[in-house]
Amino acid sequence: MKSFEYSAPRDEAGVLSVLSAEAGHTEILAGGTDLIGLMKKFIVTPDRVVNIKEVRSLRGIDADSEGVTIGAVTNLDDILESPHLNEFPSVQQAIRNMSSPQLQAQGTIGGDLCQRPRCWFYRNGYGRLAAASLIADGDNRFHAIFGNEGAAKFVSASRLAPALVALGAEVRIIGPGSQDELFMPLASLFQTPRTEWQRETVLEPNQLLTHIRIPRQGAANGTYEVRHGEGPDYPLVAASAALRVESGIVRQAAIVLGQVAPTPWFSADAVRAIVGRPVTEVTADAAGEAAIATATPLSGNGYKVQLAKVAVKRAILSAAGLETGGF
Repeated sequence: MKSFEYSAPRDEAGVLSVLSAEAGHTEILAGGTDLIGLMKKFIVTPDRVVNIKEVRSLRGIDADSEGVTIGAVTNLDDILESPHLNEFPSVQQAIRNMSSPQLQAQGTIGGDLCQRPRCWFYRNGYGRLAAASLIADGDNRFHAIFGNEGAAKFVSASRLAPALVALGAEVRIIGPGSQDELFMPLASLFQTPRTEWQRETVLEPNQLLTHIRIPRQGAANGTYEVRHGEGPDYPLVAASAALRVESGIVRQAAIVLGQVAPTPWFSADAVRAIVGRPVTEVTADAAGEAAIATATPLSGNGYKVQLAKVAVKRAILSAAGLETGGF
């Protein structure tokens, strides 16, 4: 691991004061479940590591009549155990699916949203974009089947993003100045990088994600992951659905897939297939079929297309409180 400066500010302004405007010079440390491994392999080599766990304003869960606000360094276990999240079972299920007591206890919600790609080309030093030809011709079993027409063929690593995006979550971002504050839809936080210096989020090097807010919209919601087994491995495909149902008919919907594209993947086709119809196994299956209509699998990940269809179907059934069936 490269030598680095260490800073542990106690407030948000203090964090901003030690972040560099130049990409790669500073890195944020929260739970450390992702950053430490990247630093040990020299994939990330910051000059300064900024520990934000000591900033009290970034921790905790608050609720009011409008929604639930979660500090970015709040541990996943605390989120899972909070009664304020009971109306968002899709988020709770995504955390349970991690099947790792250590990750749930140490990992944070902000860290999950901002974690780097799990692509094994990237994590073995080939870069995320320079390895495009290697990925196209090599082992791409776990890579993107949507949004992969450019050099970025990795998949967004966040386990919580599909559920939170489907629920219409927003994020608070501060910086670069101590008075600079921005609220944006979580969906707008993610981007597909075009250069190696661009990250998977729109955060500038001297900005900080501080809070996530989930609005109370009364939507039924559910998450479904297709996984190797019950261990802590990342899912092959995931999907989350949030449905507003009136008189047995879906009036509004948001369906977001995970582990299939460089960003959480909103499926407008699946939404069109389910809105205006009741939730049944047949209509959920039709939505799943619509969701995969534009898939562009690579040479070795065509199997993910069928899994994506299954995940969408079962996320919708889960949101509606219906049996999803076995796999």
